[in-house]
Formats: sequence, C-alpha cells, structure tokens
Amino acid sequence: MGVIVVLGAAVWPNGPSPTLRRRALHAAALWEQDQEAWVIGTGGVGKHSPAEATVIRDILVERGVAPEKIMQESHSTTTLENIKFALPMIRLLDAGKVTIVTDGYHAKRALMVAQHFDLDAQTSSPTLSTTGFADATRRHTRETFARLSYRAKLRNRPKQG
Repeated sequence: MGVIVVLGAAVWPNGPSPTLRRRALHAAALWEQDQEAWVIGTGGVGKHSPAEATVIRDILVERGVAPEKIMQESHSTTTLENIKFALPMIRLLDAGKVTIVTDGYHAKRALMVAQHFDLDAQTSSPTLSTTGFADATRRHTRETFARLSYRAKLRNRPKQG
C-alpha cells in the first residue's frame, strides 16, 4: 500500500488555480494505477476559501477516487507545513511507498523538506502545459531562492513531524 501526498496550491475566487487542478488530476491518475493507495490532500485556506485540501478532495472524487481513500490536511500554508502536518497521517497508514505530487519545478524543495523529516519519498509531477520562456524562468528563479531560504530554515528546525 502506498500514500500519495498532494501538495496544495492557490484557490482562486472562481475555483482551483491551474496549479492546484493539475496536481489533483495527476494524483487521481496515480490512484487509478493503484487503487489500494491512500491520497492525502494538503493545504489550508489561503486568500480564498475553501481549504486547498477540500478542493483537492472534490477534484479527486470527481475523477473517481474512492472517498474513503482520501484524507485531508487542511491547516498548512507552506510546503514545509504541507509535509510536516501530513506526517502523522502518513505514519498512521504505515505506508511503504510515499509519492509527493507537485510540479517539477517545485519537486526538489518538496524532497528537501521530506528528507528533513526523515520521510523516504519520491515525487511525481504532472506535465506542464506549454508556458512561455518568461513564465518558466520566473518559476525556476522563484524556486531557486525558495530552496535557499528553506535550506536555512531547515538547518535550525527540529526534525519532529
């Protein structure tokens, strides 16, 4: 049995952001390949309600994921919190395989956090639709600085989850 952890992303006034939808749809496709797996949607309420985890759950159910296989972590507001707050659920499930679903440009940071908490995980990323050079450059530049910031944060943070 495995666990698929879907990292949250923004909820917009009119529904999920493209990033949140893309991640949830990718998680549904992974679950379709292993229907014994559990799916944990992560993310609290950001600028707009409902909680990201709730939106993830709704998309998963819409795509045929069994509701009884979905858990929600609905208090986190950062990548670090997504993983830290999901840890008790992951440990409760005693999962052999943990797959973190996030975008490719964000995967290194997610793995950095997972490793900090001694979580043996892999990432799986949806395909990004074609984006312009400027958008891709912005994403990767933002992530480079975010990884540097997280490296410093994690150095001074205890490993308890």
